[in-house]
Amino acid sequence: MRGIRKSFPGVVALDGVSLEVRAGEVHVLLGENGAGKSTLMKILSGALAKDDGEILLGGEPVSIPGPREAHERGIRIIYQELNLVPHLSVAENIALGREPGRLGWVDRRAQDHEARQRLGRLGVEIDPRAPVGELGVARQQMVEVAKALEGEPRIIVMDEPTSALTTTEIHELFATIERLTARGVAVVYISHRMEEVTRIGHRVTVLRDGRHVTTRAISEVTVAELVKLMAGREVTEHFPRRRTPPGEEVLRAEGLSRAGVLHDVSFTLRRGEVLGVAGLMGAGRTELARVLAGADRPDAGRVLVQGRPLAARGPKDAIERGLALLPEDRKTQGLVLGLSVRANVALPSLPRLAKLGVVDEAGESELAQRQTDDLRIRTTGLAQLVGQLSGGNQQKVVLGKWLAADVDVLLMDEPTRGIDVAAKVEIYELMNRLTAQGKAILMISSELPEVLGMSDRILVLARGRVAAELQARGATQEQVLAAALGQAS
Repeated sequence: MRGIRKSFPGVVALDGVSLEVRAGEVHVLLGENGAGKSTLMKILSGALAKDDGEILLGGEPVSIPGPREAHERGIRIIYQELNLVPHLSVAENIALGREPGRLGWVDRRAQDHEARQRLGRLGVEIDPRAPVGELGVARQQMVEVAKALEGEPRIIVMDEPTSALTTTEIHELFATIERLTARGVAVVYISHRMEEVTRIGHRVTVLRDGRHVTTRAISEVTVAELVKLMAGREVTEHFPRRRTPPGEEVLRAEGLSRAGVLHDVSFTLRRGEVLGVAGLMGAGRTELARVLAGADRPDAGRVLVQGRPLAARGPKDAIERGLALLPEDRKTQGLVLGLSVRANVALPSLPRLAKLGVVDEAGESELAQRQTDDLRIRTTGLAQLVGQLSGGNQQKVVLGKWLAADVDVLLMDEPTRGIDVAAKVEIYELMNRLTAQGKAILMISSELPEVLGMSDRILVLARGRVAAELQARGATQEQVLAAALGQAS
């Protein structure tokens, strides 16, 4: 890709960016949120049209007017925001547009067999006939990877492919990547997990503010140098947790159970505290957050907020008692993509912004502007649609709406998923600020360094039960993993 330019109303997303990828290599693409990584890859995959520049495959200039042409040329892309049809089965999603059969009839048996084979190559077992919408985000991610293996891919773009995967699944994915590159397939790998860059990459290209900064061999650059190149400044401390003595109890769970997912879960959370929740996929972490937030009702047990039982019939009741959820899937559960930044930030605060049913637009704008400035949300203005923002900036909008609502307890499910290193540190500093104000945070994370670095205590779940409760200071990744696997530490 040479001299690629792309502008949107009010913003230059790519300003003459070039990228060279070689057959059989893993080329890591790094940059802060809004640097232009996803836009560049959408142009390569035909999802967006470039304003200027050229694309060459095998040294020959090519035109890629749409996704179908990209697919025919062997280009596959796995987006950070999953691109699946929820009501269709796993097998139907994998085969979508290229269903096996004759005379308009789909061969279901062949379709299921092909899905099983592709998933088997990734080392995962998923029922091919299960509706994709009933799977967790991690399993949906594996379906996306299996879908990309169709035919003979020449280039596979992976945008944050491990953001919702467990350690075992990441190992399987990396093994698949090694098999692909051994066959001469080029992999463009976008990630904010710096440990993955050195583990899987051969070369790295850094973008900043829509411009090409450098392309280097991974062996020639350190993680600290890469972070500085991405941010344009030093980022010295990756987990800047400032721990203070916790205050009074603000949240208590007593014997929470929900058929098939939670079994007798109990814990407490105090003001000024970060309680990390760790566990493997299927351990019940997200299910616990949904019960606490009133999105799902428990079959047994109870939740107490400041000593008083919470009988939540829905999220509205939990919000009124000061509990708010940052969901794992911000796109479908945390935001209204067709509304503006201003409307999304103000949504939970409308009751206090309205008089006689009429919203105070000046107050709404002031509230949203404060959060946009405070969280450094990159936007062309408060009227910009949230669906047009990068994934990291969308996550900041979700966080901003709950900060604007001034809740007491934040239930954060994968709060830094898809967010670059520098922006992660901003989120962590914000967590410090909130706990210093007496807020309490329950943080679910698949990243063990994050759990250990930012928690005060760690609740480890295994198969829906509390397997261990550890003090974060002094705990090790090995201890947490052992508990998550149901092994004695």
